[in-house]
Amino acid sequence: MKTKTLGWSREEMASLVAADIPDGAYVNLGIGIPELVTQFVRPGSEVIFQTENGLLGMGPSPCAGLEDAELVNAGKKAVTAIPGACYFHHADSFAMIRGGHIDICVLGAMQVSAEGDLANWSTGEPDAIPAVGGAMDLVAGVKNIFVVTEHTTKTGEPKIVSKCTYPLTAKAVVDRIYTNLATIEVTSRGLVVTQLAPGVSFDYVQDKTGAVLIPGPQVAAGGES
Repeated sequence: MKTKTLGWSREEMASLVAADIPDGAYVNLGIGIPELVTQFVRPGSEVIFQTENGLLGMGPSPCAGLEDAELVNAGKKAVTAIPGACYFHHADSFAMIRGGHIDICVLGAMQVSAEGDLANWSTGEPDAIPAVGGAMDLVAGVKNIFVVTEHTTKTGEPKIVSKCTYPLTAKAVVDRIYTNLATIEVTSRGLVVTQLAPGVSFDYVQDKTGAVLIPGPQVAAGGES
């Protein structure tokens, strides 16, 4: 029998993000855990998902066997289109993004700094991908930036750090961080922990973080929320 790991699952993390998206928001989703967010939108609410390859009104993944090879998201994963969805040129998609017409961007990260700096495209290694890509447009043009990621790397190194050591995507752009251990607000005071995963203490999260954390009003310093 498989033992559940400490903290939230990827699906639970995506559910937390979806719960914080207001009704009527226009949202761009990155590759990975962000793609799961469409599955957890509250029934009866209207959230319009945009994918940078040219679709406004993206729905959840189709059932097995019902995939359309021409209907995919930016990560080339099969998606659906909700009633009223529209398709457009790649340039028009980026005009929406750069023009400030998207309310929230949900994306992954390799590192996030205490000041909200984002590094999510390269480790700086010689064989790394050669360009930052559309993420730089998203974090510069979208009103609110949510990062959803595992709290540490596969080798246990913190992803939330005092200063990013990887090449930056942009400086001071991240508003909120969702990890498998906690949700964190990036504020002028610093990184404020607003919620802890079940069974996870503040001290445990601090130990797994490379920057100083501040317990929020609902989080007991040293203990569980």
